[in-house]
Amino acid sequence: MAHRGRTGSPEDLVRAARRAGVSDGRVLAAIAATPRTDFVPAGYAGAAYRDQPVPIPHGQVTTQPSLSAMMIAGLGLAGGEQVLEIGTGYGYQAALLARLAAQVVSIEIWPDLAAQARRNLAAQAITNVLVVAGDGTEGYPAGAPYDAVIVSAAFTKVPPPLAVQLRPGARLVQPIGPGGHEQVLVFQRQPQSLQPLTVLTSASFVPLYGKHGFPPRKT
Repeated sequence: MAHRGRTGSPEDLVRAARRAGVSDGRVLAAIAATPRTDFVPAGYAGAAYRDQPVPIPHGQVTTQPSLSAMMIAGLGLAGGEQVLEIGTGYGYQAALLARLAAQVVSIEIWPDLAAQARRNLAAQAITNVLVVAGDGTEGYPAGAPYDAVIVSAAFTKVPPPLAVQLRPGARLVQPIGPGGHEQVLVFQRQPQSLQPLTVLTSASFVPLYGKHGFPPRKT
């Protein structure tokens, strides 16, 4: 069902993030400054400031805003980082990351979603996000090494190319599981391996499709 009337404001999402335990002032300020209404399908503008996922094409949904805030906070961004995002959707999380890092590369497997995200980001005059249509499980070697990686879809392990493209000491946040019931983990790149640091929360995510994820499907 579409929700057409615009209700609420970014401050509603700031409060939801605080309730979820997010205390990073930079993350909360980014949420306050980013109009989620401009990053959801037009028919769902009225639901943009509810702390819930919103359906987008290809059977996908946007990440719940408070969950996205938790995952971003888990990266520990200071402002000068090169960040890789896997799963652009309509670009809302990329817009938040753009306010928190120097440069963002965001990969979306469906070209039409990537194109929509580019339009949404351009409408907000956000210029430090490169949206790439492609297989996110392969990462984006041209932008490596990354100071942080955030994966907005679930797989049973971290795709090896993403670990390789991380700078030593850098963090990666990903939901680990089969798609539908996951543990969202923070990992850190050690000299020889990627090591789990902490579990942020339990959540439900769409599956991560690609060469190093689940077999891609057509919708």
